[in-house]
Amino acid sequence: TGYGLVEKRGNQLRHIDNGAITTRSNRDLPERLKTIHDGLAEVIERYHPEAVAVEQIFVDKNVQSALKLGHARGTALLVGVNAGLPVFEYSASQVKSGVVGYGRASKNQVQQMVKMLLNLPEIAQEDASDALAVAICHAHSHGLGSRLEKLAGR
Repeated sequence: TGYGLVEKRGNQLRHIDNGAITTRSNRDLPERLKTIHDGLAEVIERYHPEAVAVEQIFVDKNVQSALKLGHARGTALLVGVNAGLPVFEYSASQVKSGVVGYGRASKNQVQQMVKMLLNLPEIAQEDASDALAVAICHAHSHGLGSRLEKLAGR
């Protein structure tokens, strides 16, 4: 599960942090979800974002993968609500449009644009890059003051 935080000042975006919360595949689902919950709660506690933005679930060819993603996504939503933060959801096409300007952009195009917009030295880890893309989409969609940090869980 990735997370990404950005700050928006005027039209400028600044990278705050990103990363991935990893779980052990040999653990039971509830234990894995607790790891995700605790990791995201720690990020919120450390950075005090103003909002949480999460990508909406999409139907994957692999039903098991889609279910696991849904559990992780639900955990991210819960962490945001428990922290008293407004929670926003965006479809994959909204995220792509918000970052690249084209709703059918490739994953590589989105990753390259995230790297460029945030002036990152390299493309972030895949889940973290996805989370940063959601954060950028939200920052472009909502002008919420001069200092805007976003947490995005995927």
